[in-house]
Amino acid sequence: MSNKKITRRDFIKKSASCAIGAAGGIMASRFDGNAEAKDNIPDIVIADGAPGPATRKAVESMGGMSRYIKQGSKVVIKPNMSFPNPPSWGTTTHPDVIKEIVSMCLESGASNVKVLDNPLRNKDLCISRSGMKKIDGLFPKCTVKGVENRRFFREVSVPKGAVLKKTMIMNEVLDADVLIAAPVAKSHSATGVSLSMKGMMGLIYDRSEFHLDMDLNTAVVDLCTILKPVITIVDASRILTTGGPGGPGKVITMNKIIASADMVAADSMAVEIGTWHGKKFRANQVKHIKIAHERGVGRMDIDNLNVKKVTA
Repeated sequence: MSNKKITRRDFIKKSASCAIGAAGGIMASRFDGNAEAKDNIPDIVIADGAPGPATRKAVESMGGMSRYIKQGSKVVIKPNMSFPNPPSWGTTTHPDVIKEIVSMCLESGASNVKVLDNPLRNKDLCISRSGMKKIDGLFPKCTVKGVENRRFFREVSVPKGAVLKKTMIMNEVLDADVLIAAPVAKSHSATGVSLSMKGMMGLIYDRSEFHLDMDLNTAVVDLCTILKPVITIVDASRILTTGGPGGPGKVITMNKIIASADMVAADSMAVEIGTWHGKKFRANQVKHIKIAHERGVGRMDIDNLNVKKVTA
């Protein structure tokens, strides 16, 4: 892929054309890269181990990062770093997960990698206390930033939106070639869980309208019709099972990383292997996941998908 900036028109056109491969369950990316559906590539990988090694093992088992990134690609990684809490709280993505993703992107030929979020608290404190600051500067072609000023966002339409018709998305996301979702698995007071789909709200300017003016779950799905990661890597090394999204709450150690080219499938698996608010849930009990499946954004029927379990 060239380094030429993607225009808003190209962005929307490519986003609208995304579809789910009926046979393989592999989501077609708006930035196709090398992510062709292959019989030997699982739909979902669950890797057991420490956060960093398990992240690498999960991606390797999904065909390797070079399957999703072409030489010279501009990459955006979307973690959760919205709260000024240490990794042990489970409110933010473990920094070792992000470090490993950045490393794999650069190994695969990315021209630059940006780790971006629109924090809910002071951005400098969030980056520092979450452990993300140690990644910034560790790699010469990587930057870690909290983006919150309106002038760094631009408006796009949402052609397939049911309630969300337009929104403002970070310029750097719109200008990127590749988007990677890397959420932490945690509970949420409004949507039950916060995973990759809910996490996409961290790339927009105004989140208040989602909560005040729209059905939140429907708006989340609308957003995911234009923001589609090439791969989703869910940090389930520990999950915040209560008290989310900001904590404090009960944290359960899982030592798992989930990877999939289908963000709905990745979120569905995270729901079903976890315990939330003291209970076990099926993916179809989470409203935004169910809506996304029904609208063809991704698949929640993980029992019908090819799931591979590996150990780092």
